[in-house]
Formats: sequence, C-alpha cells, structure tokens
Amino acid sequence: MAKKKEKLVDLKPKAEKVTKEELANIQEKVGAINQTQMQIGGLELQKQAAFERIKELQMNLNAVQNDLKTTYGDVSVNLNDGTLKQVERDGPVDQKN
Repeated sequence: MAKKKEKLVDLKPKAEKVTKEELANIQEKVGAINQTQMQIGGLELQKQAAFERIKELQMNLNAVQNDLKTTYGDVSVNLNDGTLKQVERDGPVDQKN
C-alpha cells in the first residue's frame, strides 16, 4: 500500500516587511546608484557638447588654413613665432607646363 507523504509545517512566522534599518540600507544604496547614474548622464552631455565644440573649432581652423593657403601658398606656420615654412611634397613633383 502507498504511504502518505507527511506535510512539513513551517513554524516561522512570515514577515510582512523588512526592518526599518534594512529598508534604510536598501534606500541608501538605491539612492546612491540613482545619483551616480544621473552624474554619468550629466557627464555624457558635457562630453557631447565638448565633441561639438571640437568640430566647430576644427571647421574654424580649416577656414583660417584655407585663407593662409590662398595668401601664402602651401606653407606651414610655426605656432611659436609665426614663421612660415614651405611645405615639402613627398615624391617627384610634376612640372609639365
């Protein structure tokens, strides 16, 4: 004949809430995570703004370089004293004219 399975009875009372200390600890950790995520978001926005500023500055520099090329030809400018140096070309220069 089949034996009946015995049911185990849990004598521990079921908690309905965590303690105030446990809740405070959880809230502190979640708050710190949220604050850090917000800081990361702010830093990402600053990073994107910096990238846009670099693009703008590079476009402005290219415009200045084009103006200088029109005025002085294919030269490089010494950033310390402003002297000009003719840019040397790699390889043979084709001078058919």
